Amino acid sequence: MGQGPSASLARGPSLGCGCLGSAMAPSPPPPPASTAGTEQDPGDSPQGGTPGPPPAAHRCSRFALSSAVCVLCGRADVNPDTFGRIFDQIWFWVHEFCLIFANISFDERPTEEGTVGLDLSVLAHTVKRANQKQCCVCGERGAAITCAESGCARSFHLPCAKDGQCITQFFGEHRSFCFEHRLRQTAVTAPAKGTTCAICQGAVGNIASYHTLACPVCKHAWFHRGCIQQQALNDGMACFRCPVCQDNALFHIEMSIIGIQIPDRTPAREDNRAYGLLQRHRRCDAVVCFYHGGRELAEEEGPWQLILCSSCGAESTHRQCSHSSIRMNMWDCDRCAGLGTGKRQ
Repeated sequence: MGQGPSASLARGPSLGCGCLGSAMAPSPPPPPASTAGTEQDPGDSPQGGTPGPPPAAHRCSRFALSSAVCVLCGRADVNPDTFGRIFDQIWFWVHEFCLIFANISFDERPTEEGTVGLDLSVLAHTVKRANQKQCCVCGERGAAITCAESGCARSFHLPCAKDGQCITQFFGEHRSFCFEHRLRQTAVTAPAKGTTCAICQGAVGNIASYHTLACPVCKHAWFHRGCIQQQALNDGMACFRCPVCQDNALFHIEMSIIGIQIPDRTPAREDNRAYGLLQRHRRCDAVVCFYHGGRELAEEEGPWQLILCSSCGAESTHRQCSHSSIRMNMWDCDRCAGLGTGKRQ
């Protein structure tokens, strides 16, 4: 993803990049650690059950065999989607993504010291420096990730990024930005009243924000950050696209720039596109549903089988409810057909 930023993005002062939108006013500082990130997306994990970072005194200022936590973030978490792989060295272990966003290079080949080759002097210097910095989200020391904005001294722990509305970019130079300087979507209008997430069908915020994102191409597909992030993790780079207009090129670029991780791997499910869309939307959207079981139920085949809109994949209908032949496999919803009928074309 070495392509430049989309023109629909902007961030705080001193952007210094002419291909981005006009700079926006700085965001207010995030709330105290006890309330940070309270705007919950349905796709986000509950924060109440996630333990906070250990006290600064427990963070590793030196490498010790007894260390049961990552030497950079101080967490023992092993979720590969959040932290990447775990590198088990002789005297310590460290998360892959913590290394990447602390700008520490490593050699994939195993060595006598552990699963990857690391310059221990560089790592030790980074740990020492991080122990002198407070996380701008939780307030604890040991923050090894620094905002890439020139002149900004804010640092944060990788697992604190979401709570503090900070972002990390999983491409190019792997830059990170604090809540004030993260890039924002600007070339989208506010969603219409009652707009729902194109993935989970839950309500979205009334403006574009950290938690509420929009497709930069069709501009009427809205989704929660947590939902689109999970879709990216499921689909992988080859299949990730806007769930409504199906664009993948510009959609990839903008989602990556605003901090969505799109792994370079094959989809996490078979028949990924059709299966994924059906799992996200299983109800009949015809004006009148004739099925005796109601809109939420369907049969595997026949007149009461649910089929997706062939254009957007965001709506579906029972075959019989759209007066269509059982043998026909193409259907456009009212919005895509532009006819106000919802019939097959």
